[in-house]
Amino acid sequence: MKSSQKNNWFVYIVCCADTTYYTGITTNLEKRILTHNQGVGAKYTKMRLPVKLIYSEIQKNRSAASIREAEIKKLTRKQKENLIKTSSENQ
Repeated sequence: MKSSQKNNWFVYIVCCADTTYYTGITTNLEKRILTHNQGVGAKYTKMRLPVKLIYSEIQKNRSAASIREAEIKKLTRKQKENLIKTSSENQ
């Protein structure tokens, strides 16, 4: 999956060094993960470096990505793990 595709937004989950999950949105996955790992990304991840991308999905626009991000953030850890597992099995 190319994150440089025009007009696509990505919802992603990273696993932080303390094994917590962080969910966010971006138009460029590679750049966003690099930004997180440079300590200039989200406040949450700054103290939990390094982060590793463990899940992503494409959304058609920012609005759809934001809605999906909110849905994922409401999931329990177990539900997130099932989402990640299901995604990796389908690749």
